[in-house]
Amino acid sequence: MAAVTIIGGHGKVALRASRLLAGAGHEVTSWVRNPDHAADVEATGATAAVHDAEHMTSEEMADALAGADVVVWSAGAGGGSAERTRAVDHEAAVRSMEAAATIGDPLYVMVSYFGAKPDHGVPQDNPFFAYAEAKAAADEHLRGSDLRWVVLGPSTLSDSAGTGRIEVDVADSGEVTRDDVAAVIAHVVDHPHLAGRTIRFNNGDTPVAEALDALV
Repeated sequence: MAAVTIIGGHGKVALRASRLLAGAGHEVTSWVRNPDHAADVEATGATAAVHDAEHMTSEEMADALAGADVVVWSAGAGGGSAERTRAVDHEAAVRSMEAAATIGDPLYVMVSYFGAKPDHGVPQDNPFFAYAEAKAAADEHLRGSDLRWVVLGPSTLSDSAGTGRIEVDVADSGEVTRDDVAAVIAHVVDHPHLAGRTIRFNNGDTPVAEALDALV
């Protein structure tokens, strides 16, 4: 079993993932910025740790990540100003990668989105532009690092009940449930040989494990 740290632990996907991971016997630590969210995290079987990734140095992050076998970045600014989006989705994410690189050889799992890439095509006057830029930059930094990494690119998220079925490396973005994104995270944690891959996926017809195992 692995020691897994989830950064952004109160997000809808992160809470689902921590429940799956803790239920499978992993030792899960989930970072939350708001101490009022700790109870929600601990109800999943994870241990809550109050950390504000936006304002932590890489050295502080390294101290907090010590002992982690897997780091899952599932944090985000959640909209708002372009400045805060850059600060969280790019700059803090990069600091977490720098921190992870100093604690051994953890698997780093980036929860990104389907269209994240340098040529994302989002117009500069679109409110989504800052997020698209930040995520593309963070993902590219991770791919260029010495970490063992996986970038997950789920399509449009829904709160529908999970299907347990996806399609991977598809050309066009569709929709995927948050339950199924959590299932993908849990599978990747258990299968670190998937490192070095960017996995874009929608809901589909193939069981999660079968779809991901076919990538090997």
